Amino acid sequence: MRSENHEGDISTIVGVELYFDDLDLARSFYTETLGLKVSDEQEGRFTEFDGGAGFLCLERKGSESYPSRDKAVLFFQVPDLGAAISAIGQDQIVQSEPGWAVLHDPEGHNVLLLEGK
Repeated sequence: MRSENHEGDISTIVGVELYFDDLDLARSFYTETLGLKVSDEQEGRFTEFDGGAGFLCLERKGSESYPSRDKAVLFFQVPDLGAAISAIGQDQIVQSEPGWAVLHDPEGHNVLLLEGK
């Protein structure tokens, strides 16, 4: 489905939701490893982060009324990829190329870091 706004542009993505068996472990990864700040949460059900241009919601599997497949890739822009990799820890990086690197969250979702301004 392609959705357009009143100016004819394709709609802007406003958020992403991922499902987890272990919500506490996922919350720890996104707050401690990636440094995201919690904007809303319901203990045992979901944790939401404000991503500036959109949100990221982590939800416990089975709490949703419309389940989805597990495949997901999250893209985060970082000003200095080398510094981000150093802060996260080289051992967490699955693959790194000039301009980007990928790591996995606790349930194996791809988290891609893109160097940019």
